[in-house]
Amino acid sequence: MAGLVQDCFSIGSTVECTTCYNANVEGEVLAFDQQTKMLILKCPSASKSAKLNDVYIVNLAMCSDVQVKKEVCIVPEQPLSLNLERLSTRARNQVEQKRLQISALSAGVSPEGQNLYMAIARTIKQVTWSGPNIVVCKDVTITPPYKVDNVNSSDQRQLSYVKKIVEKHENDQANTNQSTSAVDIVAAN
Repeated sequence: MAGLVQDCFSIGSTVECTTCYNANVEGEVLAFDQQTKMLILKCPSASKSAKLNDVYIVNLAMCSDVQVKKEVCIVPEQPLSLNLERLSTRARNQVEQKRLQISALSAGVSPEGQNLYMAIARTIKQVTWSGPNIVVCKDVTITPPYKVDNVNSSDQRQLSYVKKIVEKHENDQANTNQSTSAVDIVAAN
């Protein structure tokens, strides 16, 4: 590490790291583990939202250059703490989302079917695949091409509810496609 200024970084300091991929990451130090040389940086959000931040965990052993841009010597009065319960819940939800995505991919269906499956799974947890068909609450079946007309069930209440979800998903997809088309038209001009 050519530019490693020190063995410890103060919380709140601004640090810039050049990774082994020649990417520069600059942000405020949230935490530093001296033993593993892991640095956690809070950076402005890539989405440019003022309310959000990106958090990077940087392995300093994989950095070609590290520079302290602004040193903070004052220790924060209140120690920073993490809401472990909230983090655990987020991790569990993300694992469940990935399992649903894998389930959708392993069914070998179209991207439209996979997207609808994920949209339903966000609302209703009892959703599975039966070949290319989406099965909701063991009673509602959605067959390809996964439109409102392809939703079938003997239970009218469940049928109506799932049809509303499918209809909302179709409308959301149509709105997304229209806004993408508008951007393409503007970019072409």
